[in-house]
Amino acid sequence: MTFAITLEELLTWNQEASNFWKAHLDANPALLELPCGIGGAANVQEFVGHVWGVELRWGQRIAGLPVLAKEAVPAGPLDALFGLHLKAVVVFRALLDDQSLNWNETMKLDVPWLPPDAPAFSRRKIAAHALFHSQRHWAQLATLVRAAGFPSGFKGDVLFSSALV
Repeated sequence: MTFAITLEELLTWNQEASNFWKAHLDANPALLELPCGIGGAANVQEFVGHVWGVELRWGQRIAGLPVLAKEAVPAGPLDALFGLHLKAVVVFRALLDDQSLNWNETMKLDVPWLPPDAPAFSRRKIAAHALFHSQRHWAQLATLVRAAGFPSGFKGDVLFSSALV
């Protein structure tokens, strides 16, 4: 028997984290202006836009949909940024519900930071990358706000997720 974490579970874990940060930032809007510096973001709002924008863009790539241009990711407000996450969830749910989709099929990615000779990646690997990308950044954000004197109480570890038993 193979024991594995499914993409459905990763997506649910991702939704829990996104919902936490949306609620926390709604309750503490001053945090959006906190200087950030992660991934070139000037502040937390730009960083959150990166997280949710990338999530949507990866989902669109896997689904073969037109990919939102990086420049088209809104600068704010928070509700518009969260809308990117909600769209990403719709895309990922549709992909996961598609029984005909071959998750092991590989795709060549056309992204500027990948070298031209990079291998093709499976849809499964790209989806896992996208969902872990978000989780990694939420952990960074928790550290950033705590170091700035604003502990969030974020419990983003998979151990605390209701997505897995």
